[in-house]
Amino acid sequence: MPSRIPDLTDHLGYWLRQLSNHVTLGFARKLADKDVTVAEWGLMRSLYGREPTSPSRLASEMSLTRGAVTKLADRLIAKALVMREASEADGRAQTLRLTRKGAGFVPELAALADQNEIACFGSLSDEDRSALERILRETVARLGLTKMPLD
Repeated sequence: MPSRIPDLTDHLGYWLRQLSNHVTLGFARKLADKDVTVAEWGLMRSLYGREPTSPSRLASEMSLTRGAVTKLADRLIAKALVMREASEADGRAQTLRLTRKGAGFVPELAALADQNEIACFGSLSDEDRSALERILRETVARLGLTKMPLD
């Protein structure tokens, strides 16, 4: 038996979770004021500035199931932010695209993401921010993490 059991705070994971929860909750609250969830924002941002895209392609790119993309799309369609259309290449297939309202809304939501980023990390020097980003990106790559963190 180990002579000393580490405190929770002795683990980097504890601090990463603490920070992740704060960043995500802050952003979720900002988005909630706009009637959008973090997952919905992720889908909208994935659709922004691109041609109509199949739900299966979005699912692959976002590392979600096609069903999850469909549920997100259904919610965004109900809010008139996304449209589902027959594919021009194959009339049986469906594609998703932002509506004019949705495309106009994305920059506003992106500004909220930027505000949240500044609120959480604005006190870091450029050097510290770059180092933190490099370490996180390298760790994510080494672990083979690909799923978009939406919740």
